[in-house]
Amino acid sequence: MADWILSILMLAGLGLLAGGVYLIRTGKNKKQGWLMLAAAAVMFLNVAIWTIPTPGAEPGNETLVPDALE
Repeated sequence: MADWILSILMLAGLGLLAGGVYLIRTGKNKKQGWLMLAAAAVMFLNVAIWTIPTPGAEPGNETLVPDALE
């Protein structure tokens, strides 16, 4: 289930990235374009944080909660 959520976040981030670049390049609404790029960056960083392996994590363990928080 977690891999589906991360995949959807990546697709949404790509959509925001493409839309932001489009808005900035066409000059229609540059402020909204920059905000979309910022939102895309936040999504990509969230995915990166969640996919970083934690110390003591076992391969194949599907839980996203680190052992220290359980």
